[in-house]
Amino acid sequence: MISHLLRRSSVLLLLAGTLCLQLPAQSPEGTLSESEIDQLRDAAYVPADRIAVFIKLLDARAANLQALVAKPRRPGREEDVHEILQQFASIIDELNDNLDDYGPRHRDLRKQLPKLLEATDRWATALRSPADSEVYKVSRSLALEGVQDARDETKKLVEEQKVWFAAHPPSKETDAPTLEDRR
Repeated sequence: MISHLLRRSSVLLLLAGTLCLQLPAQSPEGTLSESEIDQLRDAAYVPADRIAVFIKLLDARAANLQALVAKPRRPGREEDVHEILQQFASIIDELNDNLDDYGPRHRDLRKQLPKLLEATDRWATALRSPADSEVYKVSRSLALEGVQDARDETKKLVEEQKVWFAAHPPSKETDAPTLEDRR
């Protein structure tokens, strides 16, 4: 009897593990257009450019949210707000992962970090603009937590970069140009 139960529970665990492997991982690619994915790919090798692209993508989601809220109420509006908030949360999580990776590697983000810090204020305001609703309460909370995490990490990186680049000034020859430098 016990061996039968053990076999049965092992089969159930194996089945559950197989199902988990087949579920797609939540990533920003599921929330991005092909053009947005290409922009992130193109900026993959220059961290400052990649942050600029993330700022652009999140600004677009924030603008969409504010435009949606500014329009008269219509059926399905709460679900649309929920979708935008989920997209925002997914993208901000990916940005935070990138920031976590760039910090210890001492990537030169000094030009982008003040812009990112400014953007976190805009985003928090935009995310709070829709009236409270049970439909998107959790997704708004996750998006706001992501913004706060980005703000905290950005403040930390600003200080770390000041110290690091004061002690290790980059040479002009080794600096890779950013998108802004190329314009």
